[in-house]
Amino acid sequence: MSIPKEPRQLMINIMYLVLTALLALNVSAEIFNAFEMVDEGLTTANKSLDESNSSKPELIKEAAKKKASLAEYAERLDGLRSLSKEASSYIDEIVDQLIDASGDNNGVKDEGDYVMVLEKRELKGKKSYDGTTRFMVDEGKGDELKDNIMAYKEKFLTFVDSVDRAKLRTELPLTIDEVAWTKSPNKKKGWSDFTFGHMPLGATMPIFTKFKNDVKSSEAAVLNYLAGKVGVGGATVVLDKFTVVSAPRKSYIIKGEKFETDVFLSASAGKDSQTGLSISVNGRSLRPDSDGVAKYVTTANGLGVKKYNAAITVSDPVTGEKKTFKKEFEYEVGQRSVTVSPLKMNVFYIGVDNPVAVSAAGVNSTEVKVSMSGGGMGTIKKAGGNYVVNVKKPTKKDEFAFINVTAPGLTAKSEFRVKRIPSPVPMLSKSRGGAMPAGEFKAQQGVRPVLDGFDFDAKCSITEFVVVRVPKRQDPEPARNSGGKFVGKTTSIVKKATAGDKYFFENIKCKCPGDPAARNIGQMVFNVK
Repeated sequence: MSIPKEPRQLMINIMYLVLTALLALNVSAEIFNAFEMVDEGLTTANKSLDESNSSKPELIKEAAKKKASLAEYAERLDGLRSLSKEASSYIDEIVDQLIDASGDNNGVKDEGDYVMVLEKRELKGKKSYDGTTRFMVDEGKGDELKDNIMAYKEKFLTFVDSVDRAKLRTELPLTIDEVAWTKSPNKKKGWSDFTFGHMPLGATMPIFTKFKNDVKSSEAAVLNYLAGKVGVGGATVVLDKFTVVSAPRKSYIIKGEKFETDVFLSASAGKDSQTGLSISVNGRSLRPDSDGVAKYVTTANGLGVKKYNAAITVSDPVTGEKKTFKKEFEYEVGQRSVTVSPLKMNVFYIGVDNPVAVSAAGVNSTEVKVSMSGGGMGTIKKAGGNYVVNVKKPTKKDEFAFINVTAPGLTAKSEFRVKRIPSPVPMLSKSRGGAMPAGEFKAQQGVRPVLDGFDFDAKCSITEFVVVRVPKRQDPEPARNSGGKFVGKTTSIVKKATAGDKYFFENIKCKCPGDPAARNIGQMVFNVK
């Protein structure tokens, strides 16, 4: 257009240019308003996804408790939620950096990156594309974003069973379009240039919000997958397998007691299944409760095994056909009795644990009370499935220690004698006296007490003894020894042993568990050969 020479025409042309510019500005504002509306819509959708995603984990955890094998799916939830938050935070961080790069570019997103336009707070660089192109394209932040988006997608798939990953990979919305930019008429360098190159800041905001939407949608897809694995939101289960069950309160009862059992139909059914249960035992109709359980009660008359027949009629929830299921059950009627048995013998020994078995037929073990009385100053306490008795002094003639048993409907008392542990036999090695080669005799280390034939775990110890060496045609050599092991003079006397010597071990004293003082257990005589 040539420049007119007349001032009037020049003024008209200038006004035309201004109006054209104003018109262009008006169209641009409408486009940015459209971008803002899209961004607001995606933001609202993200909030809805957050609410939906936050409610599912508890449902999955509760459903996973039904079966031990489902626990692994509940265990994946915390990691999945953390990954989603991490990916969203990463996108938010890029947005903050981009807003600053297009605003006051001081290294941090702040109020300097915003301006007030017609009482509305807007991005300072909303229409600027320099910061977007520099930060996302030239500085490579766009390529980093693309790589991380694909990496996050693979991380989401780690919460899915390996056999299902290929299918779910195609369903996850978190993805990058690597084809569109290659078909662009404008020669673009790559995905980042196509997506962000020469794009105003305001126009890129919906792009980032869309990526956050993809993250939350991917989280939702994996949550739905885990929910399906534990049965959340599945279809109602229809009754298709039935069996009659009798759950007696006790299967062994005493004569005169009442036998009580719950009879019900075991089946897999939905909460609102209509089965029309009808239950009877031995021809007598029973009324089931709201859970389909009926109680059968009868009095036990006579001893032995008693049988009863249960029948349940149910309507098939699919076909309406009535089916009857029958089964025979039994219980045993007995009489109460108590048996108290010493696990070793009918004597309690002082100083050791005396194990005792107590059984009460027809009585729950928690209802059996066991105590001790009589001679011996004894105590009894529970040890595993049996009892242990400890006594302190022997009973006199015609005196006994008693084990008392009480239980509902019965009492019993068993008597036992209390004795000291029998005296052990003194020995050198395995010999109690007699001939012994000189070499073997010299190798002995001391006197040891042996409880021969005693079934309890008791250990006695030698406290002292006197040894006398009587060599041929020489004076005797005595020595007093403290303890069972040879010490001091005793050791030198034993080392002198030669053929023809006699050794007398006298006043051998020993102390066993429960002994107030040491007891004399006799003597030994050895002929050295």
